[in-house]
Amino acid sequence: MCKIEVDDEIKLSKISLTSAELIYDSINNSRKHLHEWLPFVDGTKSVSDTKIFIDSVLNSRCPKRDMIFEIWYQEQFAGLIGFKEIDNSNNKTEMGYWLDAGMTGKGIMVRSCKALIDYALNDLKLNRVMIKVAVGNEKSRAIPVLLGLKPEGIERHGESLHNNYVDLEIYSTLKEEWEN
Repeated sequence: MCKIEVDDEIKLSKISLTSAELIYDSINNSRKHLHEWLPFVDGTKSVSDTKIFIDSVLNSRCPKRDMIFEIWYQEQFAGLIGFKEIDNSNNKTEMGYWLDAGMTGKGIMVRSCKALIDYALNDLKLNRVMIKVAVGNEKSRAIPVLLGLKPEGIERHGESLHNNYVDLEIYSTLKEEWEN
C-alpha cells in the first residue's frame, strides 16, 4: 500500500475499500459543504456508491488511470486527494481534492497538495501537474495560488455542475519550475 507522510500531522494512504463507510459518512455529513462545487455529491447516496467508486479506481484497466489517497489528519479521516487520469505517455496529470467540513481551515489541503505534487514529479516521474478550479470557488482556488502554480487560463464550460456548466480556472506546474 502506498503511503505518503506529509508531516507530523498529515498522512496520505492509497484509497481502500475498507474505508468506504468512513468516506461515505464524511461525504454525507459534509453534504451541504461539498455540494456547492462537487458534482459527485448528489450521486453518492449510499456506502455502496462509495464502494463502486473505490473499486473503479483500484481496478481500472484504462491507460489513463486515477490514483486516489485518503487524507488522515491527527489520525482522523479528513478527505480525499488524488490524480485524475495519469497520462504516462505525456507525463502529466490533474489533481483533485475535497475535505470534510470539520477539517477546513487547518492548512491540511495545501500541505497535502504540496506533498502529492512532489510525489508526482519525483516518484512518478511526471513533468506536469494541473489543478482545475471552478470559477468562483475561492477557497479551492487559493490552494494552487499559495503553492505558486501558474495560471493558464479558463476552460469554458469545463464541468457540468447541478445541470449547469461552470468555467474552470487552470493552474499548473512543471517539474523544472517546481524544483526551483
